[in-house]
Amino acid sequence: MKQALIESLGLEEHIEGGYFIRTYQSPMQSGIRPLMTSIFYMLTSEKPIGHLHKNKSDIMHYFHLGSPILYLTISPEGQLETFTLGPDILQGHSLQLLVKGGYWKASILQQGEFGLLSEAVAPGFDYSDMTIAKPDELQMQFPHIWDQVAPYVAK
Repeated sequence: MKQALIESLGLEEHIEGGYFIRTYQSPMQSGIRPLMTSIFYMLTSEKPIGHLHKNKSDIMHYFHLGSPILYLTISPEGQLETFTLGPDILQGHSLQLLVKGGYWKASILQQGEFGLLSEAVAPGFDYSDMTIAKPDELQMQFPHIWDQVAPYVAK
């Protein structure tokens, strides 16, 4: 099923891990940016990690199909939190998750074949607003949680 979804949605590999495709870009502008953009995003058993990164804009994540996805977030002050985006709200999953701009985040498919989400970004996403975590910098900035987040930093 995952390969059929990748093909039918036209997903491509994402630099942070997993697969994506931009599905919407608002024609309305905020300065030089669209007011909002949206993507489909998928983690798979072969590409189960969306590596730690941060964005300047707020991003709302919406769960669609497949297995739950664990999110790790790190506030600018260094507080680590975990959230599960998934289908079973009675088991503590969330159907949507807001990650505020300036927060580090990683997403992990812990089991299953795939997890499919959407993300809406306001103002619209631009690669210049995204920072991929560098191991040395993150370890220096957050030594108290380094052991917990190190597996999710791109090498």
